[in-house]
Amino acid sequence: MTTASRFVGAIAAVMVLSVRPVGWAEDLPLTENVPISEFQNRTEDTTPYDFDAPPKGMFRSITTAEDFEEQLGFQRTHEIVPVRPTDRFATNTPAIFIVFSLHQHYQSFKVFGLCLPESVSGIATGTLISEDVMYVALEDDSGYLKLSPPHGGWLPGRYKVEIHAGEEVNEMSLMGTMRFTVAASKK
Repeated sequence: MTTASRFVGAIAAVMVLSVRPVGWAEDLPLTENVPISEFQNRTEDTTPYDFDAPPKGMFRSITTAEDFEEQLGFQRTHEIVPVRPTDRFATNTPAIFIVFSLHQHYQSFKVFGLCLPESVSGIATGTLISEDVMYVALEDDSGYLKLSPPHGGWLPGRYKVEIHAGEEVNEMSLMGTMRFTVAASKK
């Protein structure tokens, strides 16, 4: 076979392979020009974040408890775990703990807890009852807030605790709200 015949054979092969069936372009559906709001950030695809519910996102778990204890974790880290988790406390409870575990984070920050009455007779709504802050270091994956009772002890009623995260408490740092009830002590 000569070089010329090889060349002619190669060109014929390329021509056969490059011929595509007619109609491929008609089979592809064309999309119309639609506004971005119809396919990106659609309101029906998203659920609004509820700041009046227990915090989510960076918190793996969060609960109110009567106490906490420190255990050696899976990776030989100190893990804070709740003791007797509940949302009902007696008026003579020495402190109420909010115990939480966190997802991995790449920066240290503070977690704040601001305890306010929600429906407590004798205390105006919005009055700060108790507060605590915990510095969360880079290696921490759990922690707690300790809410001490006001002078004279806890009054029966419903309380809420605003959970904030960041460097200071402001309207942008609110992560969610925890709630607990204080009932009269049985004697």
